[in-house]
Amino acid sequence: MGNRYTYTEEFRREAVELARSSDRPRYQVAESLGVSDGALAAWIKAAERDEQPDALSSDERAELVRLRKELAEVKQEREILRKAAAYFAKETTR
Repeated sequence: MGNRYTYTEEFRREAVELARSSDRPRYQVAESLGVSDGALAAWIKAAERDEQPDALSSDERAELVRLRKELAEVKQEREILRKAAAYFAKETTR
């Protein structure tokens, strides 16, 4: 399993800005900051998504994921209750 580091939002924002303004290749900027090239690339991609006027922000995307998960759980619970109600309705008519 690889090492996992947590970087502050401010650090990520500044790293993206440095990568965009630098004449050096992205991998060199990442190396100078002590982060992987893949991490820096992901941060740049996320920043580009957040900057699009009609795109969802990171917070909105996270909320959408949470709401979709909650909806799936509620649908599953509803289906279980529907089946239970049908079962008990059938049992009371016997």
